Amino acid sequence: MNFRCCLCSVLALILIDSMDDALDTLASSFKRDLHVRFLQMMMESLPLEYELQDINRLTLAYFVISGLDILGALGSVERDRVVDWVLSLQALSATTEDLKEGQFYGFLGCSNSKFPTASPDVSCISTSNLASTYCALCILKTVGYDLKNVNCTAISISMQCLQQPDGSFMPIDTGAERDLRFVFCAAAVCHMLNDWSGMDKNRAKKFILSCQSYDGGFGLTPGSESHGGGTYCAVAALKLMGFINDGPLSSLTESIDFNLPLLLEWSLQRQAVDGGFQGRSNKASDSCYAFWVGAVLKLLGAENFLDKDALRGFLFSCQTKYGGFSKFPGDLPDLYHAYFSFSAFSLLEEPGLNRISAELGITVLSAMGTLSG
Repeated sequence: MNFRCCLCSVLALILIDSMDDALDTLASSFKRDLHVRFLQMMMESLPLEYELQDINRLTLAYFVISGLDILGALGSVERDRVVDWVLSLQALSATTEDLKEGQFYGFLGCSNSKFPTASPDVSCISTSNLASTYCALCILKTVGYDLKNVNCTAISISMQCLQQPDGSFMPIDTGAERDLRFVFCAAAVCHMLNDWSGMDKNRAKKFILSCQSYDGGFGLTPGSESHGGGTYCAVAALKLMGFINDGPLSSLTESIDFNLPLLLEWSLQRQAVDGGFQGRSNKASDSCYAFWVGAVLKLLGAENFLDKDALRGFLFSCQTKYGGFSKFPGDLPDLYHAYFSFSAFSLLEEPGLNRISAELGITVLSAMGTLSG
């Protein structure tokens, strides 16, 4: 994906504009073909504004490739090319002894991260991180690559150094914020590798439970404000770790205890009068929280309590004539909000979309190792 505004992309947007003059229909139906073209353009040429996100190139690729999978258009992805590129981003250890020396041998966010800075005043950026490792494994599973061919041992053993005494995880071995985002990434990585040696689940569970706030939601850290993204990370990680069972208003295992009724109440209260979901109290509805909070309700078996028609209506108001979805109605689309809007529609069982695994963030077919179209 090159950072350039090429002529073909401009012409494609003009073509899309001319093909979709009936803009009123945007607010009443899911424009699958338009969204496929949007992602295909992003796969070939990202707009200039994404240049500042180069360090997150792997994450952007995850949005595109997994998004195409949700839309049932994975056939347009060059699988071998994608696999070669993703594998080139794994940090490799020189010896087995290196794995317990404190450095994390996961995946880098982009190829530019391979090169250390020459400035003595700036920390070396040649390091892998948990978020990129999660995205890398999601991409590989989505395109049907056997993860047994990845250096899974290096990831699992070296990931242990990222977990802190309180059970939280840092994203990188040189030190950074420690919150629920990276506990989720660690749990998802362990789940996809089918190897839980990389984390102490009981310590991680203890940290997660300490993040539940007085109002029932989860903050990213203990004592912080309840947040839709943090609540998703908490519930999804507990699900991946086996502490939340399947079933209507899912039961908890005997080894876990948090305030489920208050969590359900907080989550349901996030649906605003416009039908969308807000990430925090007294905030505007934002299309991405249709997934973050919607997935929480799905994982708890309470998705039938939300107003699905109203949620669809809000999401349609964020659907753009260029394809993709915007954060707020009337804004331009971006990959982040487009992907999580596709994911939300998948949770809502939109016809023609592949079902998404609410706890893992990729389609159920990919999670199972079954390729879709």
